[in-house]
Amino acid sequence: MFEYLNSNQWLFWLLISLLCLIIEMASGTFYILCFAIGALLAMVGCWLAFPFWGQVVCFAFFSILSIFAVRPVVMKYLHRDEEERKSNADALEGRVGVVIEDVQPQRSGYVKVDGDEWRAVSADGSLIKIGERVRIVKMESIIATVERV
Repeated sequence: MFEYLNSNQWLFWLLISLLCLIIEMASGTFYILCFAIGALLAMVGCWLAFPFWGQVVCFAFFSILSIFAVRPVVMKYLHRDEEERKSNADALEGRVGVVIEDVQPQRSGYVKVDGDEWRAVSADGSLIKIGERVRIVKMESIIATVERV
């Protein structure tokens, strides 16, 4: 097997690249992706008849270059507008739902939004009856502040 890999060094670099891609899928840090890129470029060096030590230098050089050049671009592209992105319950603000238990002035009730039930209080302190449509104006922890639509 080692003799086969020695005569087909490009296959060695391809296997290293694929292994790095598989590990990257599990990690999600985009560091290991840089080593996959380095291995692919070392494979190109193999096709250009570089000696094995030259391929290793290509692998090291392009892996390090990718860490400083490719990774920041990928991270910037994937994490743009992170401050504006809402998650979990905060993403419910502005959504419309239906009251399933009266929302009373001094007591919370329940609303159903997108199939999920949430404890709710009235934004203006008024009674909102079962079946009325409401919009979530604010989320505090797991309690929705709602207003009639």
